[in-house]
Amino acid sequence: MAEPAATAATVAGVVASTLSISVVIPCLNEEAAVGEVVDQAWEGIRAAGRPGEVIVVDNGSTDRSAEIAAGHGATVVLEERRGYGSAYLAGLAHAKGEFIVMGDADETYPMRELAPFVDRLVAGDDLVIGSRFAGTIHGDAMPWLNRNVGNPILTRMLNVMFGVKISDAHCGMRALRKDALRTLDLHSTGMEFASEMVFKAFRRELTVSEIPIDYYPRVGESKLNRLDDAWRHVRFMLLYSPRWLFLLPGLLLTVLGLAGMLLLAGGPIDVLGRTWQIHTMLALVASTLIGAQILQLWVFARTYGRIHFGEPDPLVERLGRHVTLERGLLAGAALCVIALVALGAIVIPWLVSGLGELRHEYATALALTLLGLGTQIVFGSFFMSLLTMRTTDEAPTGVVVHVGRPPAAG
Repeated sequence: MAEPAATAATVAGVVASTLSISVVIPCLNEEAAVGEVVDQAWEGIRAAGRPGEVIVVDNGSTDRSAEIAAGHGATVVLEERRGYGSAYLAGLAHAKGEFIVMGDADETYPMRELAPFVDRLVAGDDLVIGSRFAGTIHGDAMPWLNRNVGNPILTRMLNVMFGVKISDAHCGMRALRKDALRTLDLHSTGMEFASEMVFKAFRRELTVSEIPIDYYPRVGESKLNRLDDAWRHVRFMLLYSPRWLFLLPGLLLTVLGLAGMLLLAGGPIDVLGRTWQIHTMLALVASTLIGAQILQLWVFARTYGRIHFGEPDPLVERLGRHVTLERGLLAGAALCVIALVALGAIVIPWLVSGLGELRHEYATALALTLLGLGTQIVFGSFFMSLLTMRTTDEAPTGVVVHVGRPPAAG
């Protein structure tokens, strides 16, 4: 009785192994367009001359989208967790083809023209992205604000922050090799999924190219929230780019603060036609301490990314080899000792004089800043040591190499 089941499993395995193209389409209440999009996907698969499948991921539709997609020959996958990225993650997990093509269910992308994307993958590219700006945007397919402000700014940010070189980072029509998914290790559940795919592909040195495409007005009501979706992209890029979020502002504040304090350490100075006094010194103290704290967060963020996301980071690896807890404690303690000695030289005469006028207030501010920096380094070193503490869930690997025989009873 087990033979039919085994035969069915064998047939399913053969079918899966012969599939070359998987078209994955996320869908949320697109009953007016999804049937046509599925038909276009089948047409594109036939034009590519390879066997394939069409997967529609129903992301909680309340209309007949799933039923219509199935009626046009698509495999329907239900993903109840809402989100553009959630839908794609579910669809990619079910895709059996060697080459995966992605597109929306609203007729905005020319799915019948997917063959050039597959050809690029066959030629060796890992990720191929459509470019609406290099192609043709028909009518009012893209609102003026998105076309001239939102998309160009977000694409430029991605290019600058991550060294990406593409013209349309958020185009929804793209294709990738299935064996690249492990390298990409995608996790985002919202619209930022598109940015994650692009920047990880470049950062992990995959081969990426673009193809100009036509972009058409959508059928049905848009589900996008411009401000919310734009913020999700910006937030994602900042969180994955400690250099821009932490390093640059932290470095600017620290250098500005330290340089200014050294100039004012001896007392008021005249610069640019103005006299800079203790009020400026206090602002510079705050700048230095805040900047140093942000720089520490930069180190922590890069270390966290290296450990938990597996991102290669030569700087963190060098720090791990040379900056130990003990060395950090010594450096921080040295700054604290210098600061305390300086404060003693200033405060003790003040106490002896009967708590009169405190002189050397500028040097006092500088010494207190050094004390704050030393304290940050001490506690930051402890936190860094905790962050990099090695743990393992692996079972012991000891192997029995000799079994002793108990002595004979005597």
